[in-house]
Amino acid sequence: MAAWLKTAIQAAKSQNVYAASYAIQSRDCSSKPYIIKNPTTASLKRGTGGRSSFNGVVCTIFGCSGFIGPYVCNRLGKIGTQLILPYRGDHYHVRPLKVCGDLGQVLFHPFHLKDEESIIKSMKYSNVVINLISSYYPTSNFSYHDVNVKGARRIARLAKECGVERFIHVSCLNASEKPKPLMIKNGSEILKTKWEGECAVKEEFPEATIIRPATIYGQEDNFITHYMNAWRRNFKTVPLWEGGEKTEKQPVHISDVAAGITAVATNPLTAGKTYEFIGPRRYKLIALVKWFYDIASRGQGEYYKIIDMKYNPLFRLKIELNELINGLHKTKPMNWEALEINHTSDNINPGVPTLEDLGITPCTMESRMQWEMMPYRFENHFIETVDEQKAADPETIPIK
Repeated sequence: MAAWLKTAIQAAKSQNVYAASYAIQSRDCSSKPYIIKNPTTASLKRGTGGRSSFNGVVCTIFGCSGFIGPYVCNRLGKIGTQLILPYRGDHYHVRPLKVCGDLGQVLFHPFHLKDEESIIKSMKYSNVVINLISSYYPTSNFSYHDVNVKGARRIARLAKECGVERFIHVSCLNASEKPKPLMIKNGSEILKTKWEGECAVKEEFPEATIIRPATIYGQEDNFITHYMNAWRRNFKTVPLWEGGEKTEKQPVHISDVAAGITAVATNPLTAGKTYEFIGPRRYKLIALVKWFYDIASRGQGEYYKIIDMKYNPLFRLKIELNELINGLHKTKPMNWEALEINHTSDNINPGVPTLEDLGITPCTMESRMQWEMMPYRFENHFIETVDEQKAADPETIPIK
């Protein structure tokens, strides 16, 4: 037994705390020390995996202030993940995410998508990087290609250079090299650049995991909010392409998407794979929109009528004017690209793993929609009665 250890034991038996502490500090350093092979913060994994422990994952989440970001941060933070959250603009936009993890586990860093040095600083200590950055309307500083392709490639390349072990890139379900055109002559530029972004990420980081979620719904989404927005209505009508009869959707709830991303981030076996996150049921768009407005009106009859967008020149003029003035309602974009995306049917590729392969059973829209529609109810100052009529569930269609 080492001399310093004998001294420490004797001091402890005599309840001399200071002598025991001194003996430990002055131990024989010539003995072989314990060497940490990978000297990073992830080597200090401690605890049982809960919020107040550290699970060994240091995760940088780009796009943490978007729609998906807060849900993913909350899921990862509650299992002891250290979060590094890059942000652009005012820090007050991301400050509420501080409570997603325990004290000292959530860190913020300013960055710019075109500044490589700031990107490197945001992830040089991480072993997992998640890219949630996406663009659904162009700005004077960033085009679709700048964000969805160049930005994704840049982050993936720098992650590889920094020695990041896992890279997760969130794309979208209908991403395609040649998207089918509906109301835009050459098809959706968003879907095309999303496809190019996937290819760019695979080139720079071959072991990257690609996630393609279907239409995502939840609080402050771009789906329910899009159709319940006053700008989306035209007097007492809601214009849909082909009346919504030819568009099929299979929406997935945001909580299921966040759970899936968390499962991918904590499972090394998912590296290099592509996942499609889709809901359990499929609907026609007209059935969903009618359902939304039926819930909003508490089943008291149709407030708004569904019509074919092609035969409503006034609505088309509204979209043209909105694009002309560079997006009058940018918070929930109302442009041809947004309309093209929302009227594109969700196409599922057979054989591609889904949420079920990660052990997650997605919830149904029928179990969530009464809650999700609460902010959009008409005459919401009235209190519901026990015998009040409820909106009937929409009709589903077979999953192809």
